[in-house]
Amino acid sequence: MDDYRRIADRITADIASGRLRPGQQLPPQRVFARRRGIAGSTAGRVYAELVRRGLVVGEVGRGTFVRAAASAGPYGRALVEPSTAAPVNLELNYPSAPGQSELLAPALAPLLRPDVLTEALRPAPATGTAAAREAVADLLATPAWSPAPDRILFTGNARQAIAATLASLVRPGGRVGVEPLTYPLVREIAGRLGVTLVALEADGGGLRPESVRAAHRAGPLSALYLQPTLHNPTSVTTGEARKREIADVVRELGLPCVEDRIWSFLHPDSPAPLAAHAPDLVHAVDGLSKRVAPGLTVGFVVVPEERVDEVAGAIRSGGWSAGRFALEAGVRWMTDGTVARLVEAKRADAGARQRLVAEELAGFTVRADPLTYYAWWELPPPWRADTFTAAATAHGIAVTPGTTFTADPTRSPNAVRLGLASATVPDLRRALRTLAALAGGGAGGTPVSGGRVG
Repeated sequence: MDDYRRIADRITADIASGRLRPGQQLPPQRVFARRRGIAGSTAGRVYAELVRRGLVVGEVGRGTFVRAAASAGPYGRALVEPSTAAPVNLELNYPSAPGQSELLAPALAPLLRPDVLTEALRPAPATGTAAAREAVADLLATPAWSPAPDRILFTGNARQAIAATLASLVRPGGRVGVEPLTYPLVREIAGRLGVTLVALEADGGGLRPESVRAAHRAGPLSALYLQPTLHNPTSVTTGEARKREIADVVRELGLPCVEDRIWSFLHPDSPAPLAAHAPDLVHAVDGLSKRVAPGLTVGFVVVPEERVDEVAGAIRSGGWSAGRFALEAGVRWMTDGTVARLVEAKRADAGARQRLVAEELAGFTVRADPLTYYAWWELPPPWRADTFTAAATAHGIAVTPGTTFTADPTRSPNAVRLGLASATVPDLRRALRTLAALAGGGAGGTPVSGGRVG
């Protein structure tokens, strides 16, 4: 199953060693497959993995090329003076509140008693436990939406909840409508399921409902996957009126939806979820990885009443069930107030980090909600996303090129996403300052004027 990753590792080694040079074109996928004695679909996965790693870029009508590296070029010293500072990773995005481990530890202590541990190490069904269902129902409830506990299913993390839900909804060869910029792992999930992603249209208010109708007329869609609250990477939150319009369209078309709410906890006053407007069609996915920690987490999905058995079957067949120990720990954290305290701390932390972005990237075009842990930076000319990513790497800073998020491979947004959560605050400030100088005129340069932060 992971053969394509091993092949990608070998290509990665060739790039690192210089056997494949920046700008060098890779053979067409069918030629690559023939030379390697692999299936065309496997070659496609290899190339997609190299794109995901940021090592190659596909240009429509031209082919696939090794990305620009740290060498001299039109951007001068920015590409030839690698930083000696420790790397700052603005690709990863795992928030951690001050004193988080001290907050989490007390709830784990009772689980270590032999009698409790015996039960906590048993397998957990997709339906979890009654206590877990009640705890999650309380956690997710909003003034306009109170999910029924018996409609909640559990997975190891939110990504598995997305995969299981899509697997239950879409047959191989089916089409799933997504926002034009979408969660990168959904592309990988779609590839594994043999599903085609269809890029819909969006504006400053979120997904445009008429684009759903248009795409469905062009070829029936099997489902939608959306991030209507604090969309990653653009930070857009779809308003109440637009959500009602989307709900009207999906009801009209009988089109099931997967609503990704993994970052919604940062927005305490967000409009009601899409699931509140179309509960018979919307599958709302969430989890504890961002609220708590990525290492011991649980994912969950609120499903339409008549689909509980079908989605539970997909969870079992995919091996995506939640670990019972993590489930028991999560219940304790939710019910003793730990999760609520972590959420408040992370909201404050995200706000502080966004203020750094506003300060250090003033004058540039940055799309970011003050509540989020990410920012979408539309780069000034003459920068391209791939060359800027390479230049940032040469300065010890990892950023995510915009192509990582594009659902339509023919579109290459000239932007990068900055993940703000994982770096320390001093490292984040230093990295933002370095990137601003880089974007504005090369190493030691000053940011260009114009643009906005907002």
